[in-house]
Amino acid sequence: MAEITKKSGPLALLAGFGLFLLFELVAYQVLKFATSGLGMQDQMQPENTIVSNWVKTVVFLLLHLALDVVAVLILSNRMPRRHRGQLMGWFYLSLLTGFLLLWPLFNP
Repeated sequence: MAEITKKSGPLALLAGFGLFLLFELVAYQVLKFATSGLGMQDQMQPENTIVSNWVKTVVFLLLHLALDVVAVLILSNRMPRRHRGQLMGWFYLSLLTGFLLLWPLFNP
């Protein structure tokens, strides 16, 4: 007989969204501080080079990916079974958000 599991309700989704926003806000601030020494402040110069800003971009994305993977590994063991179905959706959204966070990182 198939196991019937109780799905998480709208309140759990709202709580997950709030925790997702909190995670992304803290991750952005920490990674912004960690990559503050990389890149050029004034990118719009005639002799502009993409190399230093490329390094900042790659480091930011790799650190964001590492934070995402560590968070998923920790949460997947500590979350109740009925809420684990949300976890991969938030993970995929966080991967997309990592690329979207590049916009405020380079446009203060």
